[in-house]
Amino acid sequence: MIYTVTLNPSIDYHVWVPALDKGTIHEAHKEWKDAGGKGINVSKVLRLLGVDSTALGFVGGFTGAFIRQQVERAGIAHQFLSIEQDSRINIKIKADTETDISGVSPEIPAEALQQLFAQIDLLGPDDYLVLAGSVPKSLPLDIYPTIMKRLQGKGVRVFLDAKGEALKSGLSEQPFLIKPNHHELGELFGVEITTHNEAIACGRKALELGAQNVIVSMAEQGAVFVNREVAFAARIPKRKPVNSIGAGDSMVAGFLYAHTKGWRAEEAFRFAVAAGTTTALSEGFCTHETIRTYLPEISVITVE
Repeated sequence: MIYTVTLNPSIDYHVWVPALDKGTIHEAHKEWKDAGGKGINVSKVLRLLGVDSTALGFVGGFTGAFIRQQVERAGIAHQFLSIEQDSRINIKIKADTETDISGVSPEIPAEALQQLFAQIDLLGPDDYLVLAGSVPKSLPLDIYPTIMKRLQGKGVRVFLDAKGEALKSGLSEQPFLIKPNHHELGELFGVEITTHNEAIACGRKALELGAQNVIVSMAEQGAVFVNREVAFAARIPKRKPVNSIGAGDSMVAGFLYAHTKGWRAEEAFRFAVAAGTTTALSEGFCTHETIRTYLPEISVITVE
């Protein structure tokens, strides 16, 4: 079974306006509300690809009730834990450019955290665990490695999609896969990454720190993949992105889908890049049909 953990779920409120000007009243011409958070997004994409998963995390208040409702409506199983404070609301303003406002995280009580640990302790060698997204301020920054330590020796394959200290502290626990973007990976090593070769070099440093597989998303430049045996670079169609929300989560879900099917690393990486590209070029998440449309346009080369 695949489990996704979203410590900081949200309602994502998308609003479209012709232009965004400070100090004025804007009339939206379109809006859309949905359950958000990186782990939840991974579960959504997996469901669209025909793969079941169980979503874990904390939800509270009227916003938490909406998140539960939307996840259930999408056909995703969940074992969300209830907290007292409202889950956050993130605002995604789409004008000539995208502007994001991240809401305030709720407090996570110690008892709720222990309940999450109890859920995770039940995982075994046939399970995958996706740890994705931001960490609420009330939780320790090393919560991801704490979770991974509890799984040592159980054979659970962990996919870690985080940034900053949450990513840095998690590497020592040898996650099966990490998926930073080039900014996040560059920040980890104090460098600016602008080329595929630079991303691969930093990806190999992440391997030395414990990661088993690394995918680095690089926006319009495509992505790279590296593990201890191979390195690949992918280029994508030169099209203007429609939506940046969930593209990285789609890559994680795409690689996870392909890996569970037993595909080779190069095939899984190419499918993952196509999944992320498709989401970026659409208003919704990728599907098998839309991935098939863009897959022929994804070129992957081996890098020495």
